[in-house]
Order: sequence, then C-alpha cells, then structure tokens
Amino acid sequence: MTSSPLLTLAHASKSFGPVQALKDVSIDLYPGEAHALLGENGAGKSTFVKILAGVHRRDSGTLQVGGQEVNFHSPAEARDAGIAIIYQEPTLFPDLSVAENVLMGRQPTARWGRIDARAMNGQVSTILNSLGVHLDPARPVRGLSIADQQLVEIAKALSLNARILIMDEPTAALTLSETERLFRVVRSLRERGAAVLFITHRLEEVFGECQRVTVMRDGSWVSSGPIEEYDTDLVVRQMVGRDLGDLYPRGQSSVGEVALSVRGLSQPGVFSGVNFEVRRGEIVGLAGLVGAGRSEVARAIFGIDPRAEGEVRLSGHVMPPLRPRAVMAAGLGLVPEDRRQQGLVMDMSIERNANLAILSRLKTGWLMNRGAEAESAQAWTSRLKLKAHRLSDPVSSLSGGNQQKVVLAKWLATNPSVLIVDEPTRGIDVGAKAEVHRTLSDLAASGLAVLMISSDLPEVLGMADRILVMREGQLVGELSRAEASEEAVMYLATGQATGRIAGAHHGSQPTSLGGTA
Repeated sequence: MTSSPLLTLAHASKSFGPVQALKDVSIDLYPGEAHALLGENGAGKSTFVKILAGVHRRDSGTLQVGGQEVNFHSPAEARDAGIAIIYQEPTLFPDLSVAENVLMGRQPTARWGRIDARAMNGQVSTILNSLGVHLDPARPVRGLSIADQQLVEIAKALSLNARILIMDEPTAALTLSETERLFRVVRSLRERGAAVLFITHRLEEVFGECQRVTVMRDGSWVSSGPIEEYDTDLVVRQMVGRDLGDLYPRGQSSVGEVALSVRGLSQPGVFSGVNFEVRRGEIVGLAGLVGAGRSEVARAIFGIDPRAEGEVRLSGHVMPPLRPRAVMAAGLGLVPEDRRQQGLVMDMSIERNANLAILSRLKTGWLMNRGAEAESAQAWTSRLKLKAHRLSDPVSSLSGGNQQKVVLAKWLATNPSVLIVDEPTRGIDVGAKAEVHRTLSDLAASGLAVLMISSDLPEVLGMADRILVMREGQLVGELSRAEASEEAVMYLATGQATGRIAGAHHGSQPTSLGGTA
C-alpha cells in the first residue's frame, strides 16, 4: 500500500429535508486495495456511494481524488475523474454488442465517419483478455448472465481509465463459480493499482477478499482499519450497535409427525425422482448450486409449476397439481426467492401486503373489514419486530430486511403447518438476517415444519437439522446436522463424491454421506 490514497472523503454530511442521511463520514481508498463498506440497510451506504458518483452533492466535508480537491456536479464529472460504479444489476443496452456497450459514444471510426467494427471489437477484446475474461465482443448483451454483464461494466470502466471502482452488492445474484471469477478480476484490478470499494452483506467475502474495512451505522462513521483488526463478532457488533448473539440461533426442538411428504416428483428437463419428508418441529435445508432445480421443486410442490409425475402430501392428504389455493388451504406457505416481484405488491401498503393471503377472511359480506385488517397486520408485524413508520406506508418504503418480514407475516397469518422459504435472507443486512433466523427457529420450536432453500452455505449449516443436496435436478444426498460441513455439501453439489454415495440415483431415496466426504 502506498502512503497516498487515491480517494479521500473527509467529514462528509448530507441531509434530505429534516432527515440527515450522512453525519461526519470519512474514508480513504488506497491503490491496490479492496476496501469493504459495511452497514445495515439504512446505514447510509447508498447515499455515501451517490456522493462519490456525483449523483448527490454533499452538504459539508471535502472530497479529494488523486490528491486534488473536487466537487462533482454530475455523474459525468465523477466518471471523468476516474470513478466507476458497478451496480448489482448492470444498466447496459441489451440490443447492442458487448463492444458497443463498452465504447458507447467513443467507438473508433473509419472513412466517412463510419464505425470501424473491427477496430472496436479488437480494442474491447484486448481489455477483456487483460482481465482473463472470455467474451465475444461482437455478441449482443441480451442473453448474457448478470455475471457477464458485470464484467462488461468493468471493461467499460477500464476503457474510461477508471482508477476507483465501486462495486455495490456485486455477488448477490451470482453462482459460486461466477463469484470466484469476479474475484479473480478484482484481484487483477488491484494488481493494476486500482482501488476497489466493495459493498456487501456477505462477511465471508469481506474477510476473504478485502484488505481494509469501514463500518457505518445510522448514517455515521463507526470505524475503519485493516482487515486484520476485525473479526465477524466485532463487525456485527459495530454494524448493529449491540451484541447480536449467535447469528444462527438454532436450538434443539421436538420433532413430530411428517407434515410434508414428497414422492417421485418429476418434471422432464427440470427435476426427476425427488423424494423427501419434512417433519413438524424441524428445519430441512435444501442446498445445491444455482440451477440445480431447488426453486422449481418448491414451485411444483406449491402448485405454481407443473409436475409430470409424483405425489405431494400435506399432513397425510394428497395435494392436486397446479392448485395453489388448495395447497394453501391445506396449510402450506411459500416465501419466494424474489420478494419484490413474487412476494409483495410494492405500491400497496404494508398492512395490505401483510394480509394478502387471508383477505377473504377479513371481509364482512362484500366489504373489507378495515379494523380486522389493521388488527391482523399489527399482530404479525409486531411479532416479527417490523421497523416501519406507519403500516399505511407503501411496502416499497421499507428496507430489504423489513420487506422480507412482511412476506413472512403474510404467510404466517395463514397459520400454516409447513412453510417453504426460498433464499430467506438474500440481500438483507446481518442484523435483519439474525432476526429472520430467530423467527424461523422459533417457528420450528412451535411445531412448524420448515423447508429452507438457500445458497448461503453457512446459513444452511447453521439453521438446518438435516440438509438435502440437489444436483442437476436430482436429490443426490442427505446430511445430518452432525455430518454436515461446507466441504461435504459442495462435494455432493458438484458431483465430486458421486462414487461414494450409494443409491443416490433417479427415483431413489437420498442416502446420508459421512462427515469425511
């Protein structure tokens, strides 16, 4: 690390009317370092980034880039100063090529001012090769994965000679292999002398990839320092302002009768021969790589997606396919992976969203009983410790963690006997994550059967009583809590332990894998 930072923001503050979003926040970004910016949702990270990006102007404080004080009046000025933002969901032109997106407005020209496609593709190919990325610069962006689109954004930043890259939740929608590829690119950027500001809720990535940390809470700077001075407990304590206790508060619960039974569930090309049970009082984790078929199995169980073969039983009763209402009435709830698109109506109030699954119960004749609606919403949101100004506010006004609590409230209001939760803590901060975990643990302790789908291996290991692992549409193994480890799950998920799993084939019951996989 050199003695001079590439960027210094000192004592910055920003207010929006009576709301002070930032209070005396400072940070230094050094060349060759990845610097993690951590904080709960609502800590002020987004406002902080928008000041660096030239979207917002700070009310006070100083900003220096390359030792020179600057005052950005627009994102273009920040870009010209060498600052690039890589968002979680890239904003590219889908019908243009990779090269056209990278060099938008700066394409090399030939005679008569026509774009020189060969020179353009060659220039972008050189940038991509320097990053170790194999993408055809001539192919359209439409159809590229989110991971590849992020790499296009990084190539665009390098074409603009960006020295400071700000990456906002870049791995939230990536597979494990895509995440590792992104980190290889980040290491390459650091070797070139770039400074990378890395915003994430995944603490394992912070400790694995970052050299420095800054923690924010309630719009204020809490601490900064080398990664060696931090551990998970300290980071969490500084982020939430209190001792959080165990992030995975899973105690022993009394396991009862079978609540959900799945036998021979198949849909050609999607999943096949899926067999498992979930009992009252237990949390069963469903693990596997993205694309293994986990969410598709959940949707087929709930009746959203078709199934060609197989049987689903709830408390002993056979459920008809493609009949979500019947499945709901039998006691199954489904918290979907995409809460914004599939779990909530973002323009509706918190109160109405919390009651969406039981609106028919809250009517008096043809009219909605507003008193009953308010009472129901208040009961469940209070139980889940929802942080909201008014329940009449739109649900879009809530943080990601509180939106997830509203989805949970919606399904808990139906008094389910089985709850399927798909990626229950994706994109929410560590404080909200612990509260969701505590809620799931309490629900299991009260006798609810929980099937938890998660790509977060520490979450699966910390919360599940048993872990089922899927690969390419099939269940390939089952691990008890005592047997489970990250290595054992990944061996099964990637097929490396195939020869050591007896009976894990089409239509068979998954077999336990020993702890020495």
